[in-house]
Amino acid sequence: MLDLGTEIAAWRRAGTPYALATVVGVSGSAPRPPGAALAVAADGTVVGSVSGGCVEGAVYELCREALDSGTPVLQRFGYSDEDAFAVGLTCGGVLDVFVRPGGDAAVEAALAAAERDIPVAAAQVVAGPAELLGAVITVIADAEVIGTYGADPALDASVIDTARAMLNAGRTGLSTLRPDGRPCPEAGPDDITVFVESRTPPPRLLVYGAIDFAAAVARMGKLLGYHVTVCDAREVFATRRRFPEADEVVVDWPHRHLASIAPSLDRRTVVTVLTHDPKFDIPLLDLALRLDLAYVGAMGSRRTHEARLTRLRETTLTERELAALHSPIGLDLGARTPEETALSIFAEVIATHHAATGLPLRTATGPIHSKAA
Repeated sequence: MLDLGTEIAAWRRAGTPYALATVVGVSGSAPRPPGAALAVAADGTVVGSVSGGCVEGAVYELCREALDSGTPVLQRFGYSDEDAFAVGLTCGGVLDVFVRPGGDAAVEAALAAAERDIPVAAAQVVAGPAELLGAVITVIADAEVIGTYGADPALDASVIDTARAMLNAGRTGLSTLRPDGRPCPEAGPDDITVFVESRTPPPRLLVYGAIDFAAAVARMGKLLGYHVTVCDAREVFATRRRFPEADEVVVDWPHRHLASIAPSLDRRTVVTVLTHDPKFDIPLLDLALRLDLAYVGAMGSRRTHEARLTRLRETTLTERELAALHSPIGLDLGARTPEETALSIFAEVIATHHAATGLPLRTATGPIHSKAA
């Protein structure tokens, strides 16, 4: 639900009643991950999606019922061979969707924090005793806690600890607890299933080299939800006019800029080096490959890559660190234009994140939607 913080902000400020449907569990080839959400306003307006279309109609009706009754409900959707007209996932798999009316103070606090890109985790009871169903505790990055389950204080304390840990790890998922807060492997009739959804600020995309390919990479980065920074030491090229989609356009030497922001970067950060000029590339890559980042890629021909490796080996980088360099950058898609090249780069970024092969799905075996590495 936290991804809808901005989309339903106007409803919240206007006091418009709404209901939220959140994917809390998936298995098999379910199309959307846990945390995917759909919201319905009292006037019938819909934002978001829980299934890419398979069960949206049924979830919409559940939201309308929640608005009328004020009662939350957990609904499971699966695939049925017996009834071709049954509401289910045509692509297979199982989807658990929790539907609840909005307006709860802890829910509002979580959505407001998400709207402002403040790290936040919301822990809501999705199964267990009826009196606790839908109860929410929100943990905000600055240690503020909103909400209570109103039962055993030990339960609140355990949930808060779990939410903080999952927020720090950037994870979303289910946790099953005893009424006294002790974790348990499987839920019994008196146990409590809590869905913890965490949201951190957008991942960073650092584009070094203000060339025409950089504009396409910046556009695609924004489309994929990154906070995009374009940096180049040449003031004439690094301009807001050339990169209107970027969140930041910085005039600085690339390695100096990276060093200045290195403490704020995390393992979701993507670095693309598009300059293919040794005086920029070598000191920049020497630093980038020592950081714990999601992806470091450098543009250039195979000859450029070999010359770059020779220079990098003259530094103190290890072979393991050098092996993390994606160069020549991108997957082999036959890309020619800046836009095609940007697509090949992000295809490799996504495949790297999921430890995927990058092969056509028709030639592969196993689950289509694998877990991230």
